[in-house]
Amino acid sequence: MRMRYVLMLPLLVSLGFLAGCEQEPTPAKPNLTGNAESQMPAFSFPDLDGQQQSSDQWAGKVLVVNYWATWCPPCRKEMPLFIETQQNYQDRGVQFVGIAIDDPDMVQDFVDVYDIGFPILIGSTKAIELSNRMGNRFDSLPFTVIFDRQGKTRYIQSGEMKREVLEKELNAVL
Repeated sequence: MRMRYVLMLPLLVSLGFLAGCEQEPTPAKPNLTGNAESQMPAFSFPDLDGQQQSSDQWAGKVLVVNYWATWCPPCRKEMPLFIETQQNYQDRGVQFVGIAIDDPDMVQDFVDVYDIGFPILIGSTKAIELSNRMGNRFDSLPFTVIFDRQGKTRYIQSGEMKREVLEKELNAVL
């Protein structure tokens, strides 16, 4: 009887080892954001009418800055969420601003189709540099930053924004 346990022990150890090997660890979600400046850098870009729009006009508001492009599928997917959230939160002092890294004619067509009711600015290489200062270390799109009423960086995200995350982060600064 003792011999049976001695023979089974290596088998049990082997099965335990194999069971442990079959469970691969969940890969960590890569952090695509880098170090962001603690305060919102001042910026100014033209809108779709060619008029310069400066960030100082939104002082005192919770500002959501979204870098996007018409050719970017996750950008297009999250835009209805931003439109709806702007409508729902504007009375609470939230302002969305889109900075498009794209052709102005394509952006105008997109704005017309989606009836975007918040400022859309046309970025250039200066907008990409600004997004880097805000924490966009891989120049990825979409890229979103939330600033509190004092202009302090409160949340940065590379990739598509989900409703639950957006509402949680907005409510945290309101």
